[in-house]
Amino acid sequence: MTSRDRIKAIRNQPRTMEEKRNLKKMVDKEKSKQSHRILELNCCAQCLNSISRAYRRSKNSLSELLTYISLWQKTFKVIGGKFGTSVLSYFNFLRWLLKFNIFSFIVTFSFIIIPQFTVPEKNTLQFTGLEFFTGAGYFQDTVMYYGFYTNSTVQHGSSGAPYNMQLAYIFTTGAYLIVCFFSLLFSMARNFRNNFINPHIYSRGITKLIFCWDFTITHERAVKLKQKNLSTEIRENLSEIRQENVKLTLNQQLIHVLAHLAAWVVSTGVAIACCVAVYYLAENNSEFLKNHQNPGAVLLLPFLVSCINLATPRLYSLFRLVERYETPRREVYILLIRNIFLKISIIGILCYYWLNIVAQAGEECWETLIGQEIYRLLLMDFVFSLADSLLGEFLRRLIGMQFPTSLGLQEFDIARNVLELIYAQTLVWIGTFFCPLLPFIQMITLFIMFYVKNISLMMNFQPPSKAWRASQMMTFFIFLLFFPSFTGVLCTLAITIWRLKPSADCGPFRGLPFFIHSIYSWIDTLSKRSGYLWVVWIYQNLIGSVHFFFILTLIVLIITYLYWQITEGRKIMIRLLHEQIINEGKDKMFLIEKLAKLQDMEKRANTSSFSMERRDVEQTSPLHVREHNAAHDLRFRRSVQEENPKV
Repeated sequence: MTSRDRIKAIRNQPRTMEEKRNLKKMVDKEKSKQSHRILELNCCAQCLNSISRAYRRSKNSLSELLTYISLWQKTFKVIGGKFGTSVLSYFNFLRWLLKFNIFSFIVTFSFIIIPQFTVPEKNTLQFTGLEFFTGAGYFQDTVMYYGFYTNSTVQHGSSGAPYNMQLAYIFTTGAYLIVCFFSLLFSMARNFRNNFINPHIYSRGITKLIFCWDFTITHERAVKLKQKNLSTEIRENLSEIRQENVKLTLNQQLIHVLAHLAAWVVSTGVAIACCVAVYYLAENNSEFLKNHQNPGAVLLLPFLVSCINLATPRLYSLFRLVERYETPRREVYILLIRNIFLKISIIGILCYYWLNIVAQAGEECWETLIGQEIYRLLLMDFVFSLADSLLGEFLRRLIGMQFPTSLGLQEFDIARNVLELIYAQTLVWIGTFFCPLLPFIQMITLFIMFYVKNISLMMNFQPPSKAWRASQMMTFFIFLLFFPSFTGVLCTLAITIWRLKPSADCGPFRGLPFFIHSIYSWIDTLSKRSGYLWVVWIYQNLIGSVHFFFILTLIVLIITYLYWQITEGRKIMIRLLHEQIINEGKDKMFLIEKLAKLQDMEKRANTSSFSMERRDVEQTSPLHVREHNAAHDLRFRRSVQEENPKV
C-alpha cells in the first residue's frame, strides 16, 4: 500500500483526529522498521518528497489554526441551527466586511497615519466632547482628516530615506482600491464556483445530509447542535423541492403580475420622492448652516437621511403582503434591488452635492468638510441601527406577543439589514480619501453591531416560516457590493482626483492644480533617470493607457461569459442525468414488477401441477398395489424354476 493509500485509509476510519494521528505515527514507525525491504530513493526524490510532506503538514496546520481562531465560529453554528442558512448569510457577510475593514485600516495606518505622526504639529483646539457627534472641532486638526496631513517630504536625519507624503497618500489610496477590486472579484468567483458551478449544489447535498456524519464530534452539546443543523438543512431542501413543484393557474399568474407591477411603480415613486427630498435638503444645507451657528445644526442633514433610510425599507417590506412571492429567495432578491436603488441614489445625490457645491464653494479646506459630512452620516446611521435593534425590534416583539396574538414574533429582514451594511461600506470607501481613519471606525461599528444583532435575533425573532436554502445569497451580496456600490465609488474618486482642484492651504496636495499632478511630477522626475525608465513605460503603456483597461475589461467579460456558459451547461447536464436516473429507476421498478408477476405465475403453476399429480396418485393407488404383487409373484416363480429346472 502506498503512502497516499495509507493516509486515505486512516482518514476514512470513524475515529477522532487524535486517534488518527496516533495511528498514523504507529504506521509510520512500522514502515520505518521495514525500510530495508524498500528500495532507496535517490537524493533528489527524497528532497522533493520531504518538501511535499512539509508543505502538506504546514497547510493542514495553518488550516486548523485559521479554523480555530475564526471569529464567532460557535455563534454561527447556533444561528445556523436555529434560523437556517438564510439568516446566517447576513452574519457571514458582516464578518466578511469586518475582515475587509481590518485590512484597510492596517494599510492606511501603516503608510499614511504613522508617517504623519513623525511630523510634530501641535493641536491648539480645545476638546469638548461634542466632537464625537459632529466630527468637527478638536478632531479637525488630527490625523483623522485630510487637511491635517503635510505636503512635505518626511526625512529623519541626513542619512534617512525621504518619504513623499503626496505619493504615499495617493498610492496608498490607489493600492487600497485595487486590492478591494481584486478581493471582490476573487470572492465573487469563489462563491460563484462553490454555489453555482459545483454539481453537488444542484443535487442539494442530500448525500451529505443523510449519509454523512462527523465522527470527531464527541461532546454532547456539539452533537445536538450538529443534529439541529442537519435537520434545518433537510427542512430547507425539502421546502425548496416542494416550492419548485407548485404551479399557478393563469388567473393566479395574472394577479401576481399586476401586484408586482403596482408594487414596483409605488416603490420607484417613493424612491424618487426620497431622492428629491435629499437633493433639496443638501442644496439648502449650506444656507441653513450659515444662518444657524449652533454646533448641532450640522447633524440635520445626516439625521433626515438616516430617517429616510430607516423608514423607506420598512415600507418596502410591507409590499410582501400584496405581492406574495412563491419563494422567499425571490422576495429577498426583489427587496435587495429596491433598497439598493434607493440607497445608491441617495449616495449619488450626496456625492453630487459634495463635489459640485461644497468643493466649488471656495471653503478653506473642503476635503475636511466632506470627511466630516461622511463621518456624521456614518455615525448617524450606526446610531439609528442601534436604536432600531435595541428599541424598535424589542417593541415589535412586545406588540406581537401581548396585544394581537395573531402577529406573533417577527422574522429577520435580511434585505434591509444587508443593505444597511452595503450603505455604510460605500460611505467608508468614499470617505477614506478624505478621512483615513474611517475603516477603523467602521471596524468598531461592525464589531458592536454583530453582538447587538445576535442578541436581538435570539430575543425578538422567530425562525423563517418558510425554510429555504441561502447558499447563493453570499454571491449576490458581494455582487451588489461590487456593482453598483464599488464601481460608483471608483467613479466618484476618479472625478475627485482628475477633475477637482485641491485646497490651497491644507492637505498633502496643496498648491497643485489637480490631485493627479503629483503623479505627473513623479513620472517626469523618473523619466530623467535611466534606471527607472521601466516604471515610466508601465505607467504610459498600461496604467495611463485607455486601450489596456479596455482589453482588461474585455478579458473580464469573456471570463464571466465562459463561467456563465459552464454553469448553464452543467445545469443542463445535471438535469439530463437526473432525468436519466429517474428513467432508470422506473425501468428497474418495471422489471421488478414483471419479475414478481412471473414468479407468482410460476408459483401458481407449480402448485396446480403438484395438486393434479397428487390427485392422480390417490385415484390409482389400489391398481398399483395389485400390479406390484403380481410382478413380485412372477419373479419368485421364475427364480424357483431356474434353481430347480426339474420341478
